[in-house]
Amino acid sequence: MDGVDVVLRKYDGRPHRRVTTVHLGEDRHGTWLGTPMGTIVTYSYGGKPAAPTRHNAVRLVPHDRWWCAVFFAAPNHLDVYCDITVPARWDGPSEVTLIDLDLDLVRYRDGRVELDDADEFVTNTAAFGYPAEVVTQAQAAAAGLHADLTAGAEPFGTDYRAWLEKL
Repeated sequence: MDGVDVVLRKYDGRPHRRVTTVHLGEDRHGTWLGTPMGTIVTYSYGGKPAAPTRHNAVRLVPHDRWWCAVFFAAPNHLDVYCDITVPARWDGPSEVTLIDLDLDLVRYRDGRVELDDADEFVTNTAAFGYPAEVVTQAQAAAAGLHADLTAGAEPFGTDYRAWLEKL
């Protein structure tokens, strides 16, 4: 399994965070990448130090969607964390860049689904000058994800579990 660098940037191009993942495979949902427990995540903001992941997780980078999702293995209290992003840009098979739009959705193990960082999205919309189309796409992606996460629609139902097992 080859390594893939996942690079998250802010809308103005500044680095946000970076992690080297393991390419697990692809399916109808997109490309699945794994981060075994202990994988180092590098942060580029707020003086936050690099840190190891505490649980196994798999990341789905969908084809032409305005989000990416991380699915966590138990016992993490989070089940799924979705970053609203512009569609992924691949630089060959070993690097993918995602522009993080600061709006997130979280599904907890108890099934609750919450929109996170809506205030940061509003602040950064003004600070970075997100175009109206970006705002519209981000809000639509968040609404669609909220519905899919709540309903357990795939890939948020059971499909991701096979990828966690593969990791």
